[in-house]
Amino acid sequence: MVFSSHLFIFYFLTLVLVLYYGIPLRRFRAGMLAVVSYGFYGWANPPWALIMFASTIIDYFCGLALLRLSRLRREPDGHWPCIPQSTPRTRPMLAIVIASISANLALLAFFKYYNFTEENLNRVALALGGQSWLPVLRVVLPVGISFYTFKSMSYCIDVYRGEAPPMSNFIDFNCFEAMFPDLVAGPIIRYGSIEQQMRNRTHTADKFARGIALFALGLAKKILIANPLGFVADASFGAAARHALEAWTGLLAYSFQIYFDFSGYSDMAVGLGLMFGFLFIRNFDAPYRSHSITDFWRRWHISLSSWLRDYLYVSLGGNRRGPARTYLNLLMVMLLGGFWHGASWNFLMWGAIHGGMLALERAAGKDSFYRRLRPSLRVAITFLIVSLAWVFFRAETLGGAVDYLGSLVGFGPQSAGRDLLAGVMYSRYHLLTLAAAAVVVWGAPPVWAYTERLTPVRAGVCLGLLFISIVLMWTQTENPFLYFQF
Repeated sequence: MVFSSHLFIFYFLTLVLVLYYGIPLRRFRAGMLAVVSYGFYGWANPPWALIMFASTIIDYFCGLALLRLSRLRREPDGHWPCIPQSTPRTRPMLAIVIASISANLALLAFFKYYNFTEENLNRVALALGGQSWLPVLRVVLPVGISFYTFKSMSYCIDVYRGEAPPMSNFIDFNCFEAMFPDLVAGPIIRYGSIEQQMRNRTHTADKFARGIALFALGLAKKILIANPLGFVADASFGAAARHALEAWTGLLAYSFQIYFDFSGYSDMAVGLGLMFGFLFIRNFDAPYRSHSITDFWRRWHISLSSWLRDYLYVSLGGNRRGPARTYLNLLMVMLLGGFWHGASWNFLMWGAIHGGMLALERAAGKDSFYRRLRPSLRVAITFLIVSLAWVFFRAETLGGAVDYLGSLVGFGPQSAGRDLLAGVMYSRYHLLTLAAAAVVVWGAPPVWAYTERLTPVRAGVCLGLLFISIVLMWTQTENPFLYFQF
């Protein structure tokens, strides 16, 4: 079930809001949210909900074990405090955290990387003169497993570090793990950032109104911009051959598509959270206005970049072990971040490009050549680097990515049909959508800032876009979220 569907908007969301605000006792609302969230996740494939429940069980009991070993005492209000920084972190406590991380990574590795590993082992066997074997399993990737395993791991790590108190109420913990707004495509909500809201949150008309506004603008990003540009990008990347102009147009369309698709989903997720009293973090901050790749990763998919920084980069030593180790850590983190997106050499290459640029910018420091340029030119160069890296993200194979890069400079494969591609891509509707996307990316206020103070005019704009998006939603046949596959 996707947010941009009549099933979700008119039936599921309406029913959940009625149930949530119809429950007279607030302490039962977490249980209700947990139940409907499992229904939301298991709608397409019920066994997926069992996999998520297994992850939840593991981390819940790991948290209880940390609670027991830390010998904490309840506070007067009945809740548990954080483990004090002065409390020695014993080997058994560390073993529990490692067990939690290992269990979640094992789930992620099996479902996401089994097929990839088997295919590459077959290739190695053939290259060495052996024989390939028939696949033992064809593993189907559960939607959202990359997001909820990272979310789940943050719980035990935050408790172990003393950054958040352990949770003894299993229903509340299920609500945190399974909450449907951020479940299948983020943002990655870390336990420490939401623990207080699980215990005590407010429900106000202002919050609810802003939630509707964020949902409306996110839906508009998806329906009005991402979906039409997805047609242009698919036509270009799916063509057997293309001229340089069509290659650049397709790449621009995909750069806009993935931003509006993913940021639109995040806006909707944050908006839904506000409707239920939760304030999630901002996941995008105008990333295509970045002045460097380092700046880009402060603005793009903030929940992932901060997760990788705090739980992986810092654990590897960060920048505390000298320049060479810092550059290696940056490269390793981005390689793993690329591989997190998918089991493909393309994603590793995408991660290597970003990791290499981060290391290069770190090495260059303030003397980096493009920091001396005009701000608009720095933004343009950063956008160009990010867009070229998207080729590896979008292409089906490594060879396909190389062919597409060749097309950008006029060295792509030749085909008589490539002259017909322009007729498919350059309709007035799609060109106007490209122009509108550019205006929004570089000229419009970010959605987060736009909805912080809702004037009557702004509220009217949001409701108008919501109405138009819902009307057009019924006419679109292709409407998936790109990040569901990651």
